[in-house]
Amino acid sequence: MVQDTRLIELKGVCKNFGDTQVLRDVDLYIRKCEFITLLGPSGCGKTTLLRIIGGFEMPSSGEVLFEGSDLTVIPPYKRRINTVFQKYALFNHLNVYDNIAFGLNLKTPEQLGVKTKAEKKKEIERRVKRMLRLVKMDGYEKRSTDALSGGQQQRIAIARALVNEPEVLLLDEPLGALDLKLRKEMQLELKAMQQQLGITFIYVTHDQEEALTMSDTIAVMNGGRIQQIGDPKRIYDEPKNAFVADFIGESNILSGTMLQDELVEFSGTEFQCVDEGFGTNAPVDVVIRPEDIMIVGEDVGMLTGTVQSVIFKGVHYEMMIKGESDGTLWKVHSTTMQPVGTRVGMTIVPYNIHIMRKATTADAVPVSDSGKEEA
Repeated sequence: MVQDTRLIELKGVCKNFGDTQVLRDVDLYIRKCEFITLLGPSGCGKTTLLRIIGGFEMPSSGEVLFEGSDLTVIPPYKRRINTVFQKYALFNHLNVYDNIAFGLNLKTPEQLGVKTKAEKKKEIERRVKRMLRLVKMDGYEKRSTDALSGGQQQRIAIARALVNEPEVLLLDEPLGALDLKLRKEMQLELKAMQQQLGITFIYVTHDQEEALTMSDTIAVMNGGRIQQIGDPKRIYDEPKNAFVADFIGESNILSGTMLQDELVEFSGTEFQCVDEGFGTNAPVDVVIRPEDIMIVGEDVGMLTGTVQSVIFKGVHYEMMIKGESDGTLWKVHSTTMQPVGTRVGMTIVPYNIHIMRKATTADAVPVSDSGKEEA
C-alpha cells in the first residue's frame, strides 16, 4: 500500500548535454511503496531523470533528496536503489544462481546481518531461493543465462536487483524486448511483485497502456518537463493539455470557444459542459474520447455525419465519421457497427466534454509545491 511518507524528492532538477537542455526545472516527489511511471515519447527526458535518481547522471542544477538527505553527489553503489535495464546486463559466464548472488557475494557477513562466512553462504542461498520463487524460476539455479528465453532473462535481472533488498527499484523499459503476450503477463507480475515486496518502483516507458495498467501514479513528460502528474484514471479522464490527451489513449481534439461557464462552442454547435473558470469567449482545446460519443439517429443527434471507414478492433468497432457542420473527422468507438456511407447522429453528454486552455505541447502544467498536481 502506498504510504504518505515522501521517500525521494527532486527540486528544480535541470540537465544539460552541451547546449541541449534535456530536463527543465523538474519538481517531483515519490512516496514509499509507490509504483510511479515516468511516461513520455522518446527524447522527453524520462530515462535521464531515472538515471539522475539512480546516480548514473549528475543534474546540471537542482537537488535530489532521499528521506530528506541530499543524494545528489552520492555514487550509485552507495544508494539504497537498484536498477533493471532494458538489456538486462546479465553475466554470461555465470549461471542463474551466481548472477542473482553476485551483489551479495561482494558484501561482508556483517552487511548481510550475519557473523561468519558459513552463515553468509546460507544467507545468500536463502535470499537467492526466495527471489527465484518470487520470479517463478525455481529449479533454474544451474542453468546458463544464454539458454534462457528473453522473458526468463528479464526475470533473472529483476531477481538480481531485488535480492539486495533495495528500498527503490528503477526499471528502464524492462519489457521492451518481449513479445506482446509475454509483455502483458509480465506487467501484471511486476505489479504483484511490487505489492508483495512493499518497495518503491520507478518505471520508465513510452507505452501508455503499460503505464495505465501498472501504476499508482503517472508522470507524463514532454520536452524535458512534467506535463501532468496523477493517478491513471485522472490522467485519462482529466488531461491537463492537448499533449497529454493525445498521448494517453485516443482522443478527438478540437479548437473551441468557451462562451461562458458550462457552455462551449465547437464544430459550429453549442454544447453544455461541466467546466468553469475559463472566462467568456475564451479560446480553448476540447477533448472528447472516441468511446464517449454515442451513435444515435441522425434526426436526434447533436451532430450529424457520414461514416467514412470502419475497422473491427476486437472489443469494439472504430469508425471515422465526417461531420456535416464543418467537415471534422470524428473517431468513434462503438460495439455497434454502422456501414460506410451511413448518415448518423452523434451525441455527447456534458461530463464527457473536457475543456483545456490553449497551450503549446512543450508548456509545463502547473503543479503544487509538493510536486503532485493541484486538486
